[in-house]
Amino acid sequence: MTRPIYVAIDTPDLDRARAIAAKVRTHVGGIKLGLEFYSANGPEGVRAMAALNLPLFLDLKLHDIPNTVAKAVQALYPLGPAILTVHAAGGRAMMEDAKAAAPSGTRVVAVTVLTSLDDDDLDSIGVEGDPHAQVVRLTGLARAAGLDGVVCSGGEVAAAKKAWPDGFFVVPGVRPACASAGDQKRVVTPRQALDAGASILVVGRPITQAADPDLAARAIAATL
Repeated sequence: MTRPIYVAIDTPDLDRARAIAAKVRTHVGGIKLGLEFYSANGPEGVRAMAALNLPLFLDLKLHDIPNTVAKAVQALYPLGPAILTVHAAGGRAMMEDAKAAAPSGTRVVAVTVLTSLDDDDLDSIGVEGDPHAQVVRLTGLARAAGLDGVVCSGGEVAAAKKAWPDGFFVVPGVRPACASAGDQKRVVTPRQALDAGASILVVGRPITQAADPDLAARAIAATL
């Protein structure tokens, strides 16, 4: 595997996003653009980032009725993202339609349980069981829907991989041993996530908020 780190560039500032990506581009496998960036800059912002010639992970976590999600994916088609996210909680039909509408070169992956949620959070929204059980359940649903893989925490990726040996596993909430967890509740180190079966690792603030983002990216890559 080469350069499994995707840097999460969560900023509405296009110039800052381009500057960070330019600094780390030789030590990461791609860049992740989420709702914050997309809401501020839209498709034109994504095209500007694509000019850096790094694979784009468009993390919009689409979640709506099947037809609406399919139309949204079709609207994103010209951007040609390498990876696109939907919410597994949207159900099998929604995931099937999202995959059918996506470009052939785009991996569509389903978000299982956000890494900011723990047992109490799931209980508060009526989901029985712990995050681990919910991740395994939704991984099976995503596989049945024909998606390419799932997004899950490093603590659950081994179980998800066991349920789906040839799946593609995106692990966010990854933090170097010395870094703060921030608003994430289920975190692991990059090495732990990779050893457990992650296909790619999403790392944000430990790189983007570092005094030297390139040095931070290299330091994390060295642990792999």
